[in-house]
Amino acid sequence: MREPVQQARRKVWRDGAFSGGTRLIPEETALALTYNGGTYAVMMGTPEDLDDFATGFSLSEGIVRSPDEIETLDIVELDDGIELRMWLKSEQAGRISERRRHIAGPTGCGLCGIDSIAEAVRPAATVSAGRAFSPREIMTAVAAVAPLQEINHQTRAVHAAAFWTPARGIVALREDVGRHNALDKLAGALARDRVAAHEGMVLLTSRVSVEMVQKTAAIGAPLIAAVSAPTALAVRMADAAGITLAAIARSDGFEIFTHPERVTGAVAGKESPYVVVA
Repeated sequence: MREPVQQARRKVWRDGAFSGGTRLIPEETALALTYNGGTYAVMMGTPEDLDDFATGFSLSEGIVRSPDEIETLDIVELDDGIELRMWLKSEQAGRISERRRHIAGPTGCGLCGIDSIAEAVRPAATVSAGRAFSPREIMTAVAAVAPLQEINHQTRAVHAAAFWTPARGIVALREDVGRHNALDKLAGALARDRVAAHEGMVLLTSRVSVEMVQKTAAIGAPLIAAVSAPTALAVRMADAAGITLAAIARSDGFEIFTHPERVTGAVAGKESPYVVVA
């Protein structure tokens, strides 16, 4: 299997002079997801944790409801990409034709291939109440991500999605050149390990777009904490899904956009910092 990090030669212009050498950069390759012999999607991504990616993508797309519905998963390296070949139990086969998207998605593409507006903004699953978190716990969780980003330490060019609980800290962390792929990989890892998602929070190193909220809702996590800002549609989707959305997380704090009641001390009396998007 090809390595997720490669070495590239480059020349550097800095301080008025050229210098040479090499730099580590992330690999990017075509990842084809096939079910029962038919191609469903082709995404660009990092060739690592592909079992998790195939499982998480299948769950977030609604192709399967549980990893147990995937009978076999083979990872086949081809000359121009990698094929993730899955065979589903017969009762799930019909769901593929109903949801086939024929995606050809560039890096970072989350909704490529969608052929209707209704599908693009489909309602997210509603998460359970889950547990509450203190501001200190959210800050601790966000700070724990960067030291574990092994590929990003080498390349400074990939996103991460992680899951944190008060009892275990970082339970799982996955990286990819595509932020949606990283979250799908995380979803697969949590599902395969039977992690109780309502006990923790999803951590993102990217901006929060609507599809990131939809995928988090499918995981069942009650809180998202991200280093960047959300879109307005993501805020509305998180509100409808019952997800607490904390974003713009920095070393000195964060901003809560939806359901602040899940963060201890965020709601005082009848006032709330909840940002209402008209």
